[in-house]
Amino acid sequence: MFKNPFSFEGRIRRTEYGLTLIIYVVLATIINLIIEESRGDAGILGLAYIPMLWVLWAQGAKRCHDVGNSGWWQLIPFYALWLIFQDGQPGANQYGENPKGIQVMGGQTYQGGSNNPTQGNSNPQINTGSGYQGGYSGGHNNPTTNYNQTGQESQRDGYKDGDLYN
Repeated sequence: MFKNPFSFEGRIRRTEYGLTLIIYVVLATIINLIIEESRGDAGILGLAYIPMLWVLWAQGAKRCHDVGNSGWWQLIPFYALWLIFQDGQPGANQYGENPKGIQVMGGQTYQGGSNNPTQGNSNPQINTGSGYQGGYSGGHNNPTTNYNQTGQESQRDGYKDGDLYN
């Protein structure tokens, strides 16, 4: 996190962008209070806004890149709020690799930094979008259980066909 904060290249996650906004607001408030309390004698401290704004704009541009837009989009009023809540594009886009490390290929989602799930990550997590992949296979929502047996009633779990709610 916070790699190359002055650079306008690449992509960052929502967390890093949100922390950047919080840090900017806190530092700006402190600088304003110091300048106010000194009645302008510490006005030179106002020069600290230059690097602060540079980092804020650079991080905003990288966050725009994560959602697939140009960095200029951050000039749209209230777009910063959208950037806080909008999830980034899965997989790589024209601005770089996904900062979450999630790759999308052929309808499958791969967790890891490699385009090949067998390289670079010894234990990739694959989500094929087919639903629950856990170990529990019971209950009436199990697609592999046939409760409508032909010519006889199902005796599984003590229920007969159709009497679940009777």
